Amino acid sequence: MHREPDVGFDPGSPGSRPGPKAGAKPLRHAGIPEISPFLNHPARPAGIATFFHPQFRTQHFFNQQTSLESPPGARVPGNAGSPTHFCLREVTVTARGFSPPLRGREQRASSGSSPGSVSARGGGGGAGARARRAGARRPPGDAHGPVSALMRRRAASGAAGAAGAAAAAAAAAADGTDCARGRSPRPRRLIDLCALWDTGVSFPAAGWKRASGIARRRLNEAETLSSVQEAQLEQLEAARPRRPGSGERGPVLRMARQPPPPSVHAAILLCLLSLSGAIEIPMDPSIQNELSQPPTITKQSVKDHIVDPRDNILIECEAKGNPAPSFHWTRNSRFFNIAKDPRVSMRRKSGTLVIDFRSGGRPEEYEGEYQCFARNKFGTALSNRIRLQVSKSPLWPKENLDPVVVQEGAPLTLQCNPPPGLPSPVIFWMSSSMEPITQDKRVSQGHNGDLYFSNVMLQDMQTDYSCNARFHFTHTIQQKNAFTLKVLTTRGVAERTPSFMYPQGTASSQMVLRGTDLLLECIASGVPTPDIAWYKKGGDLPSDKAKFENFNKALRITNVSEEDSGEYFCLASNKMGSIRHTISVRVKAAPYWLDEPKNLILAPGEDGRLVCRANGNPKPTVQWMVNGEPLQSAPPNPNREVAGDTIIFRDTQISSRAVYQCNTSNEHGYLLANAFVSVLDVPPRMLSPRNQLIRVILYNRTRLDCPFFGSPIPTLRWFKNGQGSNLDGGNYHVYENGSLEIKMIRKEDQGIYTCVATNILGKAENQVRLEVKDPTRIYRMPEDQVAKRGTTVQLECRVKHDPSLKLTVSWLKDDEPLYIGNRMKKEDDSLTIFGVAERDQGSYTCVASTELDQDLAKAYLTVLADQATPTNRLAALPKGRPDRPRDLELTDLAERSVRLTWIPGDDNNSPITDYVVQFEEDQFQPGVWHDHSKFPGSVNSAILQLSPYVNYQFRVIAINEVGSSHPSLPSERYRTSGAPPESNPADVKGEGTRKNNMEITWTPMNATSAFGPNLRYIVKWRRRETRETWNNATVWGSRYVVGQTPVYVPYEIRVQAENDFGKGPEPDTVIGYSGEDLPSAPRRFRVRQPNLETINLEWDHPEHPNGILIGYTLKYVAFNGTKLGKQIVENFSPNQTKFTMQRADPVSRYRFTLSARTQVGSGEAVTEESPAPPNEAPDRQSIWNVTVLPNSKWANITWRHNLGPGTAFVVEYIDSNHTKKTVPVKSQVQPVQLTDLYPGMTYTLRVYSRDKEGISSTVITFMTSTAYTNNQADIATQGWFIGLMCAIALLVLILLIVCFIKRSRGGKYPVREKKDVPLGPEDPKEEDGSFDYSDEDNKPLQGSQTSLDGTIKQQESDDSLVDYGEGGEGQFNEDGSFIGQYTVKKDKEETEGNESSEATSPVNAIYSLA
Repeated sequence: MHREPDVGFDPGSPGSRPGPKAGAKPLRHAGIPEISPFLNHPARPAGIATFFHPQFRTQHFFNQQTSLESPPGARVPGNAGSPTHFCLREVTVTARGFSPPLRGREQRASSGSSPGSVSARGGGGGAGARARRAGARRPPGDAHGPVSALMRRRAASGAAGAAGAAAAAAAAAADGTDCARGRSPRPRRLIDLCALWDTGVSFPAAGWKRASGIARRRLNEAETLSSVQEAQLEQLEAARPRRPGSGERGPVLRMARQPPPPSVHAAILLCLLSLSGAIEIPMDPSIQNELSQPPTITKQSVKDHIVDPRDNILIECEAKGNPAPSFHWTRNSRFFNIAKDPRVSMRRKSGTLVIDFRSGGRPEEYEGEYQCFARNKFGTALSNRIRLQVSKSPLWPKENLDPVVVQEGAPLTLQCNPPPGLPSPVIFWMSSSMEPITQDKRVSQGHNGDLYFSNVMLQDMQTDYSCNARFHFTHTIQQKNAFTLKVLTTRGVAERTPSFMYPQGTASSQMVLRGTDLLLECIASGVPTPDIAWYKKGGDLPSDKAKFENFNKALRITNVSEEDSGEYFCLASNKMGSIRHTISVRVKAAPYWLDEPKNLILAPGEDGRLVCRANGNPKPTVQWMVNGEPLQSAPPNPNREVAGDTIIFRDTQISSRAVYQCNTSNEHGYLLANAFVSVLDVPPRMLSPRNQLIRVILYNRTRLDCPFFGSPIPTLRWFKNGQGSNLDGGNYHVYENGSLEIKMIRKEDQGIYTCVATNILGKAENQVRLEVKDPTRIYRMPEDQVAKRGTTVQLECRVKHDPSLKLTVSWLKDDEPLYIGNRMKKEDDSLTIFGVAERDQGSYTCVASTELDQDLAKAYLTVLADQATPTNRLAALPKGRPDRPRDLELTDLAERSVRLTWIPGDDNNSPITDYVVQFEEDQFQPGVWHDHSKFPGSVNSAILQLSPYVNYQFRVIAINEVGSSHPSLPSERYRTSGAPPESNPADVKGEGTRKNNMEITWTPMNATSAFGPNLRYIVKWRRRETRETWNNATVWGSRYVVGQTPVYVPYEIRVQAENDFGKGPEPDTVIGYSGEDLPSAPRRFRVRQPNLETINLEWDHPEHPNGILIGYTLKYVAFNGTKLGKQIVENFSPNQTKFTMQRADPVSRYRFTLSARTQVGSGEAVTEESPAPPNEAPDRQSIWNVTVLPNSKWANITWRHNLGPGTAFVVEYIDSNHTKKTVPVKSQVQPVQLTDLYPGMTYTLRVYSRDKEGISSTVITFMTSTAYTNNQADIATQGWFIGLMCAIALLVLILLIVCFIKRSRGGKYPVREKKDVPLGPEDPKEEDGSFDYSDEDNKPLQGSQTSLDGTIKQQESDDSLVDYGEGGEGQFNEDGSFIGQYTVKKDKEETEGNESSEATSPVNAIYSLA
């Protein structure tokens, strides 16, 4: 027997029930109040209960299920939040419960009611019921519930148009979903696919009938159009006639649109540069029929498929492909032979199974797991594993219940224990006389169906209590035998502290899956009845998702996410005390997609990838399959490489076509996705109609589109008038998708433009004719005028326009359309007002418009009152506010407009100047009236522009100079059909609330901009200036928190509105930033002391600001030995990097601590100390004037001190790798040479006493020089260099001989005392008077030797001969003269090229020659 592989498995998953239906409202708390008022109807036969309630109404806008939703605000305890359907049907009341009087098929013949009507049998019977459960659509003209008979007659003419628009909008939204999320393995792969079909490569709607709705609708989203005022555009759009049979904007309107924002072009570029793609072949029938495609599953039943045992079983499986796929099924992982079972059949051209029980059979025999396989010659696609279960509604077990005896004031629990059903039944409590049990905070039903009494009262004996279970599929109600109570009374009920009835104890735990609802429940007893309050440890309850139910005894958190985990506790309290119960909530997650694999269409030789990334808790595992077989057992493919969750294809060929399945699963569920790889080899072809006509206004910007298709991707070029070179550059710009943009239209740009698409298989071309039109201009504008009442006023408006365009001149008053009454006359070039009255005062705007553009001109009319004494006796009558308008009537019902007509009330001797029309809607803000529009007092009929998916009700208020009238009585309601949103939320921001997150917020859209049910927001984000894919989430509130973000990095953010009819326009991109953190320490903090009065501080900005720097904080304190002064704090601006401090005294030193600040706080601090005053020894024991003379591999260290003779020292130095080394130094041994240094490395160094480590020098920093590398030829081999060195050596030898002769004669070198003999101007160290000295008896001359490369200069030397004498380094003759060299220091210039280090003495020079 053939056995299919196990795919789409869910290890250990018990299966979840289907979620609640959108829009369903729960029943009321006290059982089923909708039933009881009608059980005792006098016309009802004995034993028969007819269920009906005027509040029942259908809420499924796209489902023809004839079920009756519960009234608004109603709810059934124990199953709150889940949908509850009551259907119109007859049931027989028995002692055991309710059962239907007729069997299923006996009533099926009578259930073929219309979609909007209510079946006599209800949602459970007949072909109509099966069609409704199969998801049949309600006609859009009546998609939003019942309409009154009058409204139906008035809406009949526009219903078909509304249906077409709604269907087109839904199809458009569906068409654009895949491409909006598509990516391709190569950046240029989607030039003709994703970018072409999604973001603006389009053309006039009237000419492109074969294109998809989303491609036409997004034409104007990506076009670059002329710049006109927004008000002009709106007026033109309202007045412009539409093309017959088209709901889209034609080619002329697009030239009058505002230029799209840069985000539109960014969206095009992002789509072009995406990495893998869910790509649909263009909808052109010739392309569809010609190109081969592997199969794709388009429709399938839910994973947990529960069916009604009285109806035939339907298991859906539909797929598409070219050639059309064939289908077969497995049942319980074994091949399901349909031909052998006469009850089982498969629909034609479909894989949907139909199991028919008209000839007998038990549905339970067909329970199991089913999987559908759709196969053609290019691959095999798989459905999910569909677990088929038959609904069960077992009877209640027989039992005799004794009366329940309870003391007054004691707690009581009446257990329901309903029989287990599939799905679980809905529980409600009633009396045996079918009266609902009144529930409050003392008596209520728990989620488990039990009835809890916090304290029993004597009045509870007045009724009995029966638990009822309603089963959804069978539409039966099972009734349990009733409980009777016997309450024992006492003289008084003792008050007592609360205690928990459910749950037991002080703590419990609960696990919930991500995306589901979390329900926490606490029911307490006590006298008086306790109040329940809910809290979350360590945070607040999520206000946007949390709601309280069952008199605050239950806390429901919708759409649970990982951040909702933690500890919650309920607090039960009354005046006697309080107790709490802690519930530990753990959030797990079934697998959910991070990156679902998408179909991949490539050209031969191209590379691509399939990515399958999912997350969950625990982390799901990923299994790849190809054509339904495990990838490991499939034939090897050298062009395919599997890397975990990614399959990489290289150099794909025609033979690489297949369907791949990705199954990701954990213990809570699984996800199965099909993605095919198709390799196409198609010559270029044009997708738009030929010889299009584009008209544009002079000096505006336009774009010529040339949609095409081909594989490999064709190259597109543009030519003008069939000659010349390719158009690109200057006034022309060609986009990557092939569109040609002309930045500023001139007369000479008019002509015929040809686009040519070419690939290796051929070429195709198309032409676009461009006509340039003159702009519309008002050359004589109306002027401001002042007129007396009763006179005649004329406002001029003369217009110049292109004669080939139709001109329309209209007038506005106070920015509202002007009603032309009997006193006004409108001509082509003027407006005349006869008998001017006070109400005519205001601003008048002349609007001159054509199909392409418009111009505006405004003037203000001031009316002077007549000062004559009134002769009419009515003028002397008292004035009052007008009476309310009456008899409101709605006519001319259209999809987006309606005419409202009213009869004015009495003006009470003061003319009515204005009418204000207000509206109210009953979905988002019922009972709240909003201003809709304002009209002159001379009109009593107006056309109101409406928004989609709003149930309108209107009223009118009249206004005169005295005041406003009372509002009129409201009109009848009128509901408009839904549509995708036409705008997106405003004020989108991205700000971090913590260092590792970013909170995205926006202003939610109101009722008139929702345009449809279930308004939600698609939030997308990604790091700025990276090519990573967009992350996205669907949010129902007005905020979303992105976690695990780097510190303070910019993000691109988009928030797009979406409802059940589709998505809104492409949103703008907003830049947000993740949270800030503490900054790092300021760099290169330097302390300099130029004199004894000031100290200069300098620093650089931190290397890692981790946010926006708001300033620096400097703390410093003076110290002298162990004495510390008062700490002083200075705050600087973020741009300040220098500070000069005035010393308080010349003796003290200062310790400085500097840190940078962000909004989070002060960051890491850096500390430095001021140096000891120069050339001064401190009074206390210390070490100062540490001098370092570094070279590339060594450094000489000297210092001064005032410690006693024989003191031993330690030189401690640390390199930039934080390696610490120490060198012990005996008394008076200076300088000290460090010989194990590395070239070009930075060191920190200090000198301290070995015996008294607390006596230490300040820490100084130095850097060794870079080692010299000889990359040139050896200079020592050059002849000229050898000759020069020989000459120098001879000269030095002569000087040495002379010096030797003079010394042998007893010559002495004079020594100039620093303090007695001033330095001459030629001495280079006049400022500090420091000198070098050398003693011939002490070699090598380390104290004065420079570095090998000459780049480091000697910093300081000792100041007097007394110091040298104390050091023991110098020697004196008997007469006290100093023997040695005492020379003024000279700065060495840095050596260049390949020169060797300078010799420090003539002897060293000779050695260097050797």
